Amino acid sequence: MDSFIKTPEQQQLLDQLKKLQTDFQKREPELDAFGSFPFENIAKLKEIGYHTLTLPKEFGGQGLGLYEYILAQEAISEGSGSTGLSIGWSVGIVLEYAENRHWHHGSAVWLMEKIRNGALINTAATENNAGSPLRGALPRTTAVLDGDEWVITGEKTYTSLSPVLDYFFVTATVENKEVVTVIIPRKMAGLSIKESWDMLAMRGTASHTLVLDHVRVPASYLLKPSNVQAIAKGWLLHIPACYIGIAAAARTYAIQFASSYIPASLGQPIAETPNIKQTIGEMELELATARHMLYGTVERYEHAKDKADMDEALNVTKIAVTNAAINIVDKAMKIVGSRALSESNPMHRHYLNVRAGLYNPPMEDMVKAQLANQAIENSRLKEN
Repeated sequence: MDSFIKTPEQQQLLDQLKKLQTDFQKREPELDAFGSFPFENIAKLKEIGYHTLTLPKEFGGQGLGLYEYILAQEAISEGSGSTGLSIGWSVGIVLEYAENRHWHHGSAVWLMEKIRNGALINTAATENNAGSPLRGALPRTTAVLDGDEWVITGEKTYTSLSPVLDYFFVTATVENKEVVTVIIPRKMAGLSIKESWDMLAMRGTASHTLVLDHVRVPASYLLKPSNVQAIAKGWLLHIPACYIGIAAAARTYAIQFASSYIPASLGQPIAETPNIKQTIGEMELELATARHMLYGTVERYEHAKDKADMDEALNVTKIAVTNAAINIVDKAMKIVGSRALSESNPMHRHYLNVRAGLYNPPMEDMVKAQLANQAIENSRLKEN
């Protein structure tokens, strides 16, 4: 990872985060428990100002960009994948605003001030059995205008970072079937968190169910116009960055194990055997390739004149890097052997957590369908 650091500012950021990695890793077993959350990890990140990493400088933030954000997300996730993915949503949504300036000005001004002072945010869009918003599903959650207030009713699932979120960006359907995004402060009457997150993977993200029972907020608490979408979405590369961070942790553990484990029948570390060296080499190659793709895409994105043209590259990079991360962890598991499945061994957690990447957007089947449709259309055009 060090070879991808380009500036002293980036080096300083990574040095800060690497100091936290060991403690993050020590606390990882605590996140296996139902209802767990890395409170201490998030607090440590806020102490070094990580929540303001991408906050524009005019609002008192650090004003750093996508490259620094992706470097940081990988480093955090090497210490704790759940911590990286959780905090990444808040920092990434701020970066999306910084690039697009697509929120209502009034909402942006007071939200940026809250974030500068430590507030964490996330979007709550997914609903149980309602279909994916990315596949065009309308929210069942409703927003009804009653005088000068919105009344919001519904439930949202996969609300990562829920134990410490200060503001929920809730998508809701209004009477004319438009979808609006409403800002809901945590302490509003009628808002509650149902601790429903029982996934084996990434349990520490505490992606519980947000329950909204006739929650009333001021009519001005609209985040953005209903027809406005962010053009630049490079921040979603934090997803593969998190999973390649998990893979890097598994790789490091496997190499340390292979270098120190000396079976009595062998008389030397297993790292010296040809088959283990081959597997380590395969891990190193796949990790290096994935990182070159990830950071190469980030650089292309940052220099793109029209970032909307980068959609395919972003989607392909997410799928390829996430799949590479899974393959790396699988190879690390083979090196460690059957003890990798022990509850006391960190490898079982890497194995489970890295697979969660298959279910973060964009979904692989959607990307493949888009690529297939484009290839077929291009073929038809050439025939004509």
